[in-house]
Amino acid sequence: MKFWKKRKLRAPIRPSAQKKSASDARGATRDHFARFIATRVGVEAFVEPPTHVTEPTMVLIANTGEWTRRRIPSLEEGWKLARELEIPVYDVNQVGYPQRMRQWNSAKRAKWQEKDL
Repeated sequence: MKFWKKRKLRAPIRPSAQKKSASDARGATRDHFARFIATRVGVEAFVEPPTHVTEPTMVLIANTGEWTRRRIPSLEEGWKLARELEIPVYDVNQVGYPQRMRQWNSAKRAKWQEKDL
């Protein structure tokens, strides 16, 4: 039985989509992080190693527990970016996530559940 022949072929990637460079993505990530840092107090960076599913990422966590996550090219680039942004940086495998992040997530989850009721 040749069921694999029934699969649809994916559409080719448009040339315009391929023109975005890695430096554009890095610039967008840097700008996003800079805006996050400028609008919040006590921001710290946590570098996350790659997994089988995801590439390396960096999480910024504010004093309130609010956080944002973006993909980074490599762990070294993440550490370098955090130093350029002049914020403390930690390896999440060594220190874990701060309790304030878990509390913020719990509070947000409770608000979302209230809206659903």
